[in-house]
Amino acid sequence: MNNNVFNSVYLVIACNPWNVKIFDKIVKDYLGEWHFISSKEDFKTEKIKAVNPRYIFFLHWSWKVPPKIIDNYECICFHMTDVPYGRGGSPLQNLIVRGHQHTQLTALRMTEDFDAGDVYLKETLGLGGNAEEIYIRASHLAAKMIKRIIEEHPKPIPQTGKVENFKRRNPEQSQIPQLDSLITLHDFIRMLDAENYPKAFIDHQGFRYEFTRSALYNGKIVADVTIKRIE
Repeated sequence: MNNNVFNSVYLVIACNPWNVKIFDKIVKDYLGEWHFISSKEDFKTEKIKAVNPRYIFFLHWSWKVPPKIIDNYECICFHMTDVPYGRGGSPLQNLIVRGHQHTQLTALRMTEDFDAGDVYLKETLGLGGNAEEIYIRASHLAAKMIKRIIEEHPKPIPQTGKVENFKRRNPEQSQIPQLDSLITLHDFIRMLDAENYPKAFIDHQGFRYEFTRSALYNGKIVADVTIKRIE
């Protein structure tokens, strides 16, 4: 275990473009020496060992982190639920389909069990807007939480309460199902509206209609539609 508590070298790992901007504009100017990894190809044990970070912060990462990293460094991820409620994949989408308007962004210690580690901090996060707007807002909030962690070094505490796991969604689940209202349709479209995410769609007579930029007002939805031929 890396016990160098006086080390002021930090590593941020993330894979989405808005996380890169948050790091460049905010996080890298915090006190200490900062490093950033944004691709799976650069995520190498040797590189992390050379940096020897006090903390590794995962703003957003889509791949399993090897035990040799988790066991030897203090790895902190940011999960968009009030754990132990909502452990698991696709937290934003699972929250919105359940009707949540707010959640907690949780900074927690990474373990081999997904989202089961001890908790450093929790902050309230609103779920208004489309998915990308929410992710950007969450990244700004995570940046503030990172600052608190490197300044205060809070001791993480075990999770308490009933565990409820979320399942990771797959691209096929972006097909718009039978819904009971315009509000639920609007929510379905906006929860998938982010760069690199499979957009809400319907297939009809050989074409796929993908929906983004949903706006709900005056009893109707106005949205952008991209039409592609189904190969």
